[in-house]
Amino acid sequence: MIDSEFVSSIAKVLLGSRKIVITSHTNPDGDAIGSSLALYFMLQKLGHDVNVVVANSFPSFLGWMPGSDQIILHESNASKAKEVIESAEIIFCLDYNAIQRSGSLKDFLKNSQAIFVLIDHHREPELESFALFFWDINISSTSELIYQFFCGMEVNNLIDKDIASCLFTGIMTDTGSFSHAIGNASTFTTVASLIESGLDAADVHSQVYNSMTESRLRLMGFSINDRLQIIEKYNTAIITLNKQDLIDFDYQIGDTEGIVNLPLSIDSIRLSILITERKDYIHLSLRSKGSFSVNDLSRKYLNGGGHLNAAGGKTFTTLQQTLDLILNFLPEFEKELTHE
Repeated sequence: MIDSEFVSSIAKVLLGSRKIVITSHTNPDGDAIGSSLALYFMLQKLGHDVNVVVANSFPSFLGWMPGSDQIILHESNASKAKEVIESAEIIFCLDYNAIQRSGSLKDFLKNSQAIFVLIDHHREPELESFALFFWDINISSTSELIYQFFCGMEVNNLIDKDIASCLFTGIMTDTGSFSHAIGNASTFTTVASLIESGLDAADVHSQVYNSMTESRLRLMGFSINDRLQIIEKYNTAIITLNKQDLIDFDYQIGDTEGIVNLPLSIDSIRLSILITERKDYIHLSLRSKGSFSVNDLSRKYLNGGGHLNAAGGKTFTTLQQTLDLILNFLPEFEKELTHE
C-alpha cells in the first residue's frame, strides 16, 4: 500500500499549477502508456500543465487509448520533447527504474533541474536519481501503483472511464491477461473499482487483443511453425527471428508482443525466450512458470532484468552468438528448470 510520507511529500510538490512531464521507458508497452495517460488525465483535472513524452513509438494496438494522440515522441518531434522537458518543474518517471532506460530522453533528463518522482515496480531501482519515489516490486504493474497513488491523494473519486480504461490496459497487459504477477487481492479489487468508475473491461480487452493485422498474425504462426526450438533437457523453448523475417512479415512496433508467451502453453515448458535481431542489437524477451526467475537470469547474462516471470534483455553480438550464449548457460539452471 502507498506510503503516507510519499503522499504528504508529493502533495506539497503539487501545490499550485505546475509544469509537469510524464516519461516512461524506451519501447513503451501497455503498462508504460496506460499508467502515463492515466496520470496525465488526473493531473490535468487537478489543474496542472501536463505533457507525456516517450523516446519512440508504441504498439499500434494501443493507439485507440484516450490521449494517445497527445503523447510526444522524441523520435519524431525531438524539439518539442526537449522543450517541454527543459521547462518542466516536476518529472514523473513511470514504469522504469533507472534514467538510462528512458532511451533517447536520458540526456535531457540528466540535465533537467526538475523534481524527479519515481513510480515503478521493477527490481533494484536507482533511487538516488529521484527526489521522491513510490516503489513496490510486489504489485502487478505501475498502473496499479498509480491507482494506489490516486487513492492516497484522495482523488480516486475523479477517476472516469478514460482513466479507468488506461489503468486497466496497464494492469491487464503487464499480467498477461491475469496469468502472472497476480499474487495480491489488491489487483482484483482495483479492477473492480475501475469497473465501478465506468470501465468496459471486455471492450478494452478486445481493443488490445483483437486488433491484429494479418501480417502480425502470420508472423506469430511463422514463429511457432518455423522458428520454435524445444530443448527438452532444460524444459526450455527458444524462438529466433532475424531481420529478414521481420521484413518478410512487414514488422511494425509491437508485432512480436505476446509471441514469447505462446510456448508456455506446452505443459513441460518452464522457460520461453524470444530472440529478435534488431538494427544495432539483439533483443530478448523471457517468460517463465513457477519460481524460476528470468529477472535473475537476465541480469546475470543478458544486460537486462524485470520481474520474476517476465523480463527483457539485450546483447550486442550476433543472433547466433546470442543463441550460443543461451545454450552455454542453460546447464547452470538445469536443476531449477527441471524440478519444481
